[in-house]
Amino acid sequence: MTPRREDLGSWLEGTPGGQRPAGASRLGLPASGSGSLAPVSRRIVALAVDWVLSLLIANAFFAGHPMATLAIFAVSTFVLVATLGHTVGHRLLGLTVVRCVPQGVAVSTGPRAPRPGGAQAGAPGLLSAAVRTALLALVIPAVIWDGDGRGMHDVAAGTSILRR
Repeated sequence: MTPRREDLGSWLEGTPGGQRPAGASRLGLPASGSGSLAPVSRRIVALAVDWVLSLLIANAFFAGHPMATLAIFAVSTFVLVATLGHTVGHRLLGLTVVRCVPQGVAVSTGPRAPRPGGAQAGAPGLLSAAVRTALLALVIPAVIWDGDGRGMHDVAAGTSILRR
């Protein structure tokens, strides 16, 4: 028996046969407005804001050393996302990072009871923020997206960047 291409579909392609309704995501998020996935343009501007702030701090305290810039960026991103759910750039552009998993998957985070997938209120937490930040610092996972437009760093961490 020879495998057919249809049988080997990738999760990058979305649902089988592209049968998802227009504007719908596998995460159960609205297509637009508050709580929807953030557009790539806003995410890039937020990233640029965070990087420029890291550059300014590195120039002020470490003579602009490139590794200092990356370390400052990584530490600030980790701490702010883990505790507040957003970086300075995210906040300025009206974005937030939340725990988010595909619909149909039960989630249990701390004292909360398991509930169906979707956005979970509050900051993502230490582990998700650490995974997300490490992969973001590697760059490549952040520039590869799934069918919903989430970067692979967000997919691996179980997070999404949403509009506030």
